[in-house]
Amino acid sequence: MTSKIKSISKFTGRLNKLRFNSLEKWLDWQESLHFTAIELGLERCRRVANNMGLLKPAYNVISVAGTNGKGSSITMLDKILRNANYKTGRYTSPHLLRYNERICIDGIEVSDYELCESFDRIDRARGEISLTYFEFGTLTALDLFRQHKVELAILEVGLGGRLDAVNVLDADIALITSIDIDHQQWLGDNRESIAREKAGILRNKAPAICSDDKPPQSLLDCADALGTPLSILGRDYTLVIGSSDWSWKTKNVSFEKLPRPMKYCDFQLQNAAGVLMVLEKIKHDYPVSLNNIKEGLNSFRLNGRMQFIPGKIPKILDVAHNAESVRVLVKNISKIPCLGQTHLLVGMLKDKDHTEVFKILNNIADSWNVITLSEERGSDAKRLITELKSLGIKKNVLEYTDVSDALKQLDVSSRLGDRIIVTGSFLTVGAALEYLDQEIT
Repeated sequence: MTSKIKSISKFTGRLNKLRFNSLEKWLDWQESLHFTAIELGLERCRRVANNMGLLKPAYNVISVAGTNGKGSSITMLDKILRNANYKTGRYTSPHLLRYNERICIDGIEVSDYELCESFDRIDRARGEISLTYFEFGTLTALDLFRQHKVELAILEVGLGGRLDAVNVLDADIALITSIDIDHQQWLGDNRESIAREKAGILRNKAPAICSDDKPPQSLLDCADALGTPLSILGRDYTLVIGSSDWSWKTKNVSFEKLPRPMKYCDFQLQNAAGVLMVLEKIKHDYPVSLNNIKEGLNSFRLNGRMQFIPGKIPKILDVAHNAESVRVLVKNISKIPCLGQTHLLVGMLKDKDHTEVFKILNNIADSWNVITLSEERGSDAKRLITELKSLGIKKNVLEYTDVSDALKQLDVSSRLGDRIIVTGSFLTVGAALEYLDQEIT
């Protein structure tokens, strides 16, 4: 007992010497440190990383960019590699319930204490250099991966690629998932310009994978110019979908009767196919067995992606927030039998294409339940309702102040056989998970 008290005292004493003594205070400060929430560019992050000696890590780097499917691909990779007993670091964003979700070592979230300690090291190393919230988080991931001596770091490129903070590190292998229209303000309003930004994570001679079976020409051109060996779904590797399983093959390797990573969700097979190609490319340094692969695919779950919450009125939670991801959501939902009505609960960010998303979602909607996201980038419910009305959607549209209020009312007003779909944003789904008291797994 005495040693435990001493340990707690040492922990508390160390925190008291930092700029802030809690994770919440550190994060609040980071949100106001830089003059804007998002500012693309590598100079600030690279200077601080260089000051900390983070630019030439001992671990190997797998960078993952794309419009949709990044989180799923990273989670599959992480599970399979951990099944083969490799020590992994995983960095993703945004989070659903806790900031700690963003940085995992061997599948386990890092602690508040570790984050605060790392924030302090970064704060000391940055001097007068201003950092965005995301840049601080990226540097923290790289710092903690070094502290924990991981063998492989799997990094999600948050926005774009070329000028994203994650791109301060050279990827040993890059994975680019599906490419579609999103973040137009920063990346451009067409697939060619967006793909060009995503291609910024490619490196000379370092292998790269694309799990989009119709990649824009600009991506291919960038790979050719860099001398990057790029493997493309449908050209260099293929998948065949069966009724209950699927197969994957390249010119020299094939896997049959693989488990589907998620029921009703064929799109995850596209992600899984890209993951298997990454594993094929790194197999000489990091071999995995077919059993490792099958166990990883079979156990794959990711909160907020077609997440089913059973109950009297079942709920499906999905973070779809752009046209492509919503199109996939609608396709998946349409495969699931429903005896009653489908009630949509939607909250979105201001910078998303609400009109296109609403057009697609209307194919499954019997009622619309719209909420205000109170965060700075969140859209007001009244604005969303105005946009629904402009599309001729006026009946069965209700406004709520927040997710918990909407779910309470829907649980009362819905009938047996109905279902509730929560979508539109990570913030919306995260609030639903919190209200429903669902843990992140």
